[in-house]
Amino acid sequence: MASPATAGEVHDEAICSICLGYLTEPVTIACGHNFCRACLSQYCAEKGAGTPLTCPQCRAQFQKGEFKPNTQLSNIVQKLKQLGLKPGKEQKEKLCERHEERLKLFCEEDGETICWVCEKSRDHKSHTVVPVEEAAQEYKEKLQGALGPLRKDLEESLALTSKEKEKTTEWQRKVKNKRETIAGEFNKLHTLLREEEQLLLQSLEEEERETLQRLQENVTKLSQQSSSLQQLITEIEEKCQQPVVELLKDVKTTLSRSENVKLREPEAVSTDLKNVYKIPERCLDMREMLKRFAVDVTLDPDTAHPKLVLSEDRKRVRNGDKRQDLPDNPERFDYCPCVLGAERFAGGRHYWEVEVGDKPDWDLGVCRESVSRKGQVTLTTKQGYWAMSLRNRDKYSVSTSPWTPLPMSVRPSRVGIFLDYKAGEVSFYNVTDRSHLFTFTDTFSGKLRPYFCPCNNAGGTNAAPLIICPVPAQTRGNLCLLQ
Repeated sequence: MASPATAGEVHDEAICSICLGYLTEPVTIACGHNFCRACLSQYCAEKGAGTPLTCPQCRAQFQKGEFKPNTQLSNIVQKLKQLGLKPGKEQKEKLCERHEERLKLFCEEDGETICWVCEKSRDHKSHTVVPVEEAAQEYKEKLQGALGPLRKDLEESLALTSKEKEKTTEWQRKVKNKRETIAGEFNKLHTLLREEEQLLLQSLEEEERETLQRLQENVTKLSQQSSSLQQLITEIEEKCQQPVVELLKDVKTTLSRSENVKLREPEAVSTDLKNVYKIPERCLDMREMLKRFAVDVTLDPDTAHPKLVLSEDRKRVRNGDKRQDLPDNPERFDYCPCVLGAERFAGGRHYWEVEVGDKPDWDLGVCRESVSRKGQVTLTTKQGYWAMSLRNRDKYSVSTSPWTPLPMSVRPSRVGIFLDYKAGEVSFYNVTDRSHLFTFTDTFSGKLRPYFCPCNNAGGTNAAPLIICPVPAQTRGNLCLLQ
């Protein structure tokens, strides 16, 4: 049988840090710490499903049901109990330094352990004095009660820290996506817009740096707060395991510190970009640059649906009241009210603008010359159409497969279409606010033609025409040099 001295050296290892009593049916978790089976099971249940489980002592994560019975430690606990040792009690009691008597009393006013002689002295004569065991039990319960809120604050602090880190990652993703969009636009227009590109990127980087700094400050403050909470929790847990005299030393200060803890939530930082960063909105020369590639588009009457009415100069098209008696030639659309431009493009860069006004429905874009003109038109890139559409006055979309909705902050009264055949791009611009709307990227082969559809309704604002805007005279002389 072990001697009392030997038991005293190991009895601390037999204490459960949750209930602070001898281990009952001790179990061991992944980090090596031991707890009562019932205490650990209750601890896991209180955490709830979905919440990561962490060791009550070292905060290392473990999985529910991972703990294993520790038979050897259980035997040691039984032997300690047979020796009559109580949890947390030292084998050698401390004596009063002044009177060499046992410290069996606790002075509530002074918050210190005293002997029976001290109690009779003038220093403590009028004070409230209770037995140390009674005081220790009372304060142990208070300390244990303080652990719950502190642990909850720690969990909330860790959750907030994780949330701020996620916001940082999301913010960086947004900045990365916006940077790629800006770079893509400027790569296409870099000759005239290099200076504007640098100004925009610098503004974006400044906003990124400022926001990331604020987010990082939040993470740093929360990490410091979590560390302080962890230190206080560890200090209280250690104090709860100390002998009664040490436990009661400065216990009120420790309790006061735990009661004064206040979880500070991070400063709210918006992760929405402050600026719109629409390249064309910032660039006064965008339209002028595109107009360098302007082509004089006209409508091809041989392709026009019989209900469409074309102007004499073949620059306007609208729905008519009735079907006209026109030859049903192979190139004519016979079901959908469509018409093609007379120009055919097999290379180069070409730009034209179409006045859409207040029409609630229309289609504009580019199509292969080889598209079928008979029957229902399926407006998708797979069928050879790179087009933008408006329906019901406010539903804009582009002819991807499936169609992609197109948010619109400013309703365009005029739309610009830019075809870069070699690059495989068809771009749409809102001439009204000088903004880029959408760019198709594809590989072209064969001839492409401008495509127009004023839609079916002949009455109301839908009766208004689509108008191909004229090419400025000063531009025409440069066309042969630019294509």
